[in-house]
Amino acid sequence: MMLTFFDQFTSPYLLGIPLTLLSTLMPALLLPSPNNRWATNRLTTLQSWFINTITKQLMMPLNKPGHKWAIILTSLMMLLLMINLLGLLPYTFTPTTQLSMNMALALPLWLATLLTGLRNQPTISLGHLLPEGTPTPLVPALIIIETISLIIRPLALGVRLTANLTAGHLLIQLISTATITLLPILPSVSLLTTTILLLLTILEVAVAMIQAYVFVLLLSLYLQENI
Repeated sequence: MMLTFFDQFTSPYLLGIPLTLLSTLMPALLLPSPNNRWATNRLTTLQSWFINTITKQLMMPLNKPGHKWAIILTSLMMLLLMINLLGLLPYTFTPTTQLSMNMALALPLWLATLLTGLRNQPTISLGHLLPEGTPTPLVPALIIIETISLIIRPLALGVRLTANLTAGHLLIQLISTATITLLPILPSVSLLTTTILLLLTILEVAVAMIQAYVFVLLLSLYLQENI
């Protein structure tokens, strides 16, 4: 059976059962469970420090009412971070390369921030559709443009995450295939492509972390506009 470069993005199956849900839940099992002892191990201490740092960074642009979202945003950040990083390992599947999953995360959370603003401060939330000082002839056009830009926010969130991870995975597979193909023909060129592949892998680790942070940070900024 001939395989294509895009076969790595298809959901794996076992006995006809898709394993996407399992690959999504597995990262949570790698986190150590907290306990009530005073002296914990180094892994739990590192986990607590990392989660506290992430929470502080995400809550920084939010005011007091937005801190109620700390658990949701931090949990989402940890989920995306673990899935993106584990997806770089060999023989693994990355659920965040699927647009359907990213949209399933982006759309409800964006809608929740929008409904929060319409419930708490409807006048201010609707006022974002019309910038202050707009000339009267441009009012209808600007309202339409701002409404469209508001509606495509969840689509932009999902597409950004999907496109960045998909492009990185494809580039890694292309260079790794070229490295294996050139090894018996041109060993020196194959060594050069191996070095490029190593540098690209380090870059993809950084991209996986940055994209998870950007996804949650933009959600927190959307929330700040509506509280």
